[in-house]
Amino acid sequence: MILSTYLLVAVSQMNLRYAVGRMRETVLSMKNLTKKYNSVYALNNVTMEIKQGEIYGLVGKNGAGKTTLLRLITGQAYPTEGEFSLFQTYGEGPMNRERKKIGAIIESPSFYSYLTAEQNLEYYRLQRGIPGKNCVSEVLKEVGLSDTGNKKYKSFSLGMKQRLGLALALMNNPDFLLLDEPINGLDPFGIVEIRNLLLQLNQEKHITILISSHILSELSSLVTNYGFIHNGNMVKQLSHDELLKECNKYLELRVDQVEKMTALLEQKLSNISYKVTPDYAIQVYGYLDEPSVISELAVNNGVKLNGIKLKELDLENYFIQLVGGKNNDSVH
Repeated sequence: MILSTYLLVAVSQMNLRYAVGRMRETVLSMKNLTKKYNSVYALNNVTMEIKQGEIYGLVGKNGAGKTTLLRLITGQAYPTEGEFSLFQTYGEGPMNRERKKIGAIIESPSFYSYLTAEQNLEYYRLQRGIPGKNCVSEVLKEVGLSDTGNKKYKSFSLGMKQRLGLALALMNNPDFLLLDEPINGLDPFGIVEIRNLLLQLNQEKHITILISSHILSELSSLVTNYGFIHNGNMVKQLSHDELLKECNKYLELRVDQVEKMTALLEQKLSNISYKVTPDYAIQVYGYLDEPSVISELAVNNGVKLNGIKLKELDLENYFIQLVGGKNNDSVH
């Protein structure tokens, strides 16, 4: 059962990336977008773009600016500086019309504890003026909640509550779906359920998705493109395939003279690529099968080598080094 689930995800990923290559209309474009609250920058000169058919993962620590960015897109907040467009449309008036194509879960939606799933959605359907009562039963079926019957919201599991929030975001049949930490707190099976549901929505209904999370590994089987945000700054953007290339094997050096060793690497070894981490380890991307070349370079030039190991950077460590050590890292 578990194997078949992972096979489904793998096949879905291949189909998804093929589809992305064919659909290139710009859904969201931001240029130097800034949001200040008094003197505090919640977002600082953020530039990004999302194309139709993508599942874009916005990754950052809690408080990095992810929710603020989603609020700007949905019109719940307004930028201090910069500009952005929705479906290639600029200006608040025209963009408000385009926002009818958006479905969003920003933070936790408010549901009435004493109402059923169907009653809660019917309340919001009437409140938002969404025509056609049958849309409630349709989205409940879509997210796997059609059999909840008279069960009250207060008795729902966390996974059921997350799926009901997703049903609410889907009621207006959106082209662009914004999800703020939708898999936060779920158990592994709940995470897989939400991932598969989002992949299905993307492939079968061609919904473009922007999903935020502070845990990179939760997105790795889902998204096509990543944006890493830290203290309101967009630190890096790259595709899923580019991320996998960056999370490759390397030699980790521990030496007593980091500056001297990095100078030796640049002077003595051609086309060498390396990174110095916040705890002063040197990651060398090359000579993986010839660690003796690196160790001899150190010893022959008076650098004490405390350790050399072959390692592989996993997704979480990549995230930590990228945003956690942003001010201390030097990359060459």
